[in-house]
Amino acid sequence: MSKQFISHDKMAAWLDTLSESCAVLVPMDDCGTVTFRPYTKGRQALLDKMPVRSPKEGVFPQNEVLLRYKYDKDPENLDRVKVRVKETLPEQKAVVVGGRPCGARGQIILDRVYNCEKMRDPYYASRRENTMYVTVACSKAASTCFCNSVGSGPADTEGSDVLLVPVEGGYVAEGVTERGSALLAEGRFEAASDARVSEAQKVTEKTLEQLGEAHDYSDAPQKLLERFDDMDFWNEQSSICISCGACTYLCPTCYCFNMTDEQSGLQGKRVRSWDTCMSFDFTLEGSGHNPRPTKAHRLRNRMGHKFSYYPDLHEGLIACCGCGRCIKSCPASVDIRAVVQAAQDYKAASEDSEEKANA
Repeated sequence: MSKQFISHDKMAAWLDTLSESCAVLVPMDDCGTVTFRPYTKGRQALLDKMPVRSPKEGVFPQNEVLLRYKYDKDPENLDRVKVRVKETLPEQKAVVVGGRPCGARGQIILDRVYNCEKMRDPYYASRRENTMYVTVACSKAASTCFCNSVGSGPADTEGSDVLLVPVEGGYVAEGVTERGSALLAEGRFEAASDARVSEAQKVTEKTLEQLGEAHDYSDAPQKLLERFDDMDFWNEQSSICISCGACTYLCPTCYCFNMTDEQSGLQGKRVRSWDTCMSFDFTLEGSGHNPRPTKAHRLRNRMGHKFSYYPDLHEGLIACCGCGRCIKSCPASVDIRAVVQAAQDYKAASEDSEEKANA
C-alpha cells in the first residue's frame, strides 16, 4: 500500500471512528503530565508529545484481573466447600495511538518472554493479538534518547502496525502490517504526494542526525559479567539511587510482576500487578534472607538483565529500547547509559598498574 496522508483537522474524526469499534489509548494531559488515557469523543490527543509512561500498557496493563473465584458452602454440611473459578481472558480490541517507535519496539522484548515457543501467557497473548499500535516518528531527539545505540531509530517500524511521520499540516502514514494498512483504508486518509513523502524522509533523517553517533554496546554483556562481583563498582554506581523504582515502572521493556488474591467474604479475585526489581521486597524470601540486600545488588541486576543476561538468552537482543524515560524521570538522575559505559570502560587497579609498567 502506498503511503497515505491525514491532516491535523481530520485526526480527531479518525480517532472518533476508531473508538466506536475498539478501545483507543492516546497521550493526554493528566494534571500536567502527558500519559496514555482512554480516548472518548471530544477529548484532545497530544500526539506531538512523548508520553511519560510507555505504551506497553496496551498489552501488559499495570493491574489486571486474571481470575475470579467464589466459595460455595453446603448449608447442610459446612465442611463441604466448593470453589468456583472463572478465568477472565481479555478479548477487547484496542488501538494504542501516539506512542513512539522505541516504545512500540518494547513489545518485541516482551514477546520473547510471554508469547514464544517455550512460554505462552494467555493474557498477554490475547491482548497482543487484539491490540494494534499506531506510532508517531520522532521529529526531534531529546538529550536522553539513544535508540540508535540499541538497534532502533526515530522511525523504526518494528512493533508498530502504522507509522505516522509529522509533516506540515498533518502526518504521512505507512501501513507496516496488513491490519495496520486496513486502518489507513478509512476515508479520512488520502494518497500522500511525492513532496510530502520527501518531507517525511527529511524529518526522520534530521532526527537520526540529532542523535549523533551510536554507542557500541557489543561488549557490554561480557564487561558487565566481569564487574559482577565488584561491589565497590556497584556501590559507586548506585550511590545516588533512592530505590524508588520509577525507572522500571516507566520502562517499555520491564516485565516483572507480582500476584495477589484479593478476597471479600466468600468471593475474590487474583490480580497481577507490575513489580520492580529495584525494591527491597522483590527478592525478599519467607525466611528473611534476601539475595539482593542492597540497592547496589539491585542496580547490578537491572543493568545486567538488560545489557547482559537477556542478550545472552535472546541472540544478542538488548532489553532496552533507548527511549530515555528512566533517565528523564529519575529523581536522582541515574543514567543507564553512564552506568553501562562505566562497566565497559572500567579497568581494575591491577590492570592500570600493569599498563603503566609496560609503557
